[in-house]
Amino acid sequence: MADTPSLPPPLDPREHSILGTLQQIRDELTLLKQDRTTYVKSTDVMILYDRVMEQVKLLNDIRSEKPDQETQVDRVLDSCFQLISLFFMTIGRNNEAPAAYALTSTIKRLLDHLTEVGLYSAKDLDHISATLQNLRQIVQKAEASYSPKLITLLSNRLDVCQGLLTNLLSRLGRLSHDLPAIHEKLISILRSISLANTRSKFSSSEVQKLQDQLKEIDAQRVDNKFVTVSGEVPAGNDEVCELLERCLAWSNIVLSRKGEFPEAFLPTYQVLVNIRNKLEKLSLTQAWSLRETDLYDYQRQLDRIDESRVDGNFVDSEGNFAELYVQRTLLYLIRRSYGYIYYLMVSSEPVSEALLPVYNQLQTLRRCLIEVKNSGGVSSPRELYPYSMKLNSIDNMRKDGKFMVGEEIPEGQGSVNELLAECFDLSYELRVAAETEDNEEA
Repeated sequence: MADTPSLPPPLDPREHSILGTLQQIRDELTLLKQDRTTYVKSTDVMILYDRVMEQVKLLNDIRSEKPDQETQVDRVLDSCFQLISLFFMTIGRNNEAPAAYALTSTIKRLLDHLTEVGLYSAKDLDHISATLQNLRQIVQKAEASYSPKLITLLSNRLDVCQGLLTNLLSRLGRLSHDLPAIHEKLISILRSISLANTRSKFSSSEVQKLQDQLKEIDAQRVDNKFVTVSGEVPAGNDEVCELLERCLAWSNIVLSRKGEFPEAFLPTYQVLVNIRNKLEKLSLTQAWSLRETDLYDYQRQLDRIDESRVDGNFVDSEGNFAELYVQRTLLYLIRRSYGYIYYLMVSSEPVSEALLPVYNQLQTLRRCLIEVKNSGGVSSPRELYPYSMKLNSIDNMRKDGKFMVGEEIPEGQGSVNELLAECFDLSYELRVAAETEDNEEA
């Protein structure tokens, strides 16, 4: 949902105080999100979470006879839940119910877009299906720990996502024989063309090569149909043929436009390209540079642009609808950006940002030790000294077996300690192997 409220103000006078309190909480959450001088503490987040749930209880009592009413209160409440959810990821409580809220919002957006355009692959749905299953388990386990109102809210959101997913899966299920593989390939080529179309420097040769791949697939058809070895037309032929035609037509349009965008929609295009590029960069440097709450601002920007469409179409400042090329290009950028946000959320480690520097160092050490092991080990135990020194320096940071930040015990102790132990085990295995080899040579 967008922050600019298009919903009506509260109708019940009692909701005005709730709206004011929620706006204040949202402002506090925003300030906490922006503060980079210190790590986010679990206690700060839980205090704000409890205050939000107090307002939810009051709102539910007021709306007991009109539960479907939606006003500006709901819009601000959504913002609060969205921020709280991302804060739970930031403090490493990814596997607790509130963390599921932001992810269900993004999944719903993705599934709505896939339903709208009808262009998706089995891989897209498989990953989302696994994520929904994991979220449902988290919510079910949380029934004893969190408010029944929150559990019901999250369960309903998961049910909506599951319904959309089931519908999309049924559409793919109509493809038979070799058509699923051809369909997957076509989706991949289509996305590659759209990516090439939005690069800072347009490359005709890149798009031409992709179009050649489409023509190779087209050459497999007999009388404009995909047929089996026995000459039968498999189920789903019409859908895959239609997709192939769309891909060929899109490649021609992209080649003719050469990345040139009309002035009327250029500001929106530039904003979306900028968001996509920043999210792409974050996906590459996530372990070192991402605070999950940063995703909130990207989400809201995308939501505002997405919800500005009229009957699914983009319009310029004078109310004119966008042509096909503009429409598809802007939608591609929106969907690609939501895809990055989804990836960044599901890739978030259940470790507090206070422990992330240590956790990231240990992950790097683990990768190095595994690489040394896979390349034949070390010729002398002395070669392991740099790794051992680093591991011991990290181990010495613990107090009574815990990594502390001031007087705080940040979330994710189990994950960091487990990773530290694994690094010590790898180092020990390598040292024993090197010593054994030295003894045999002696």
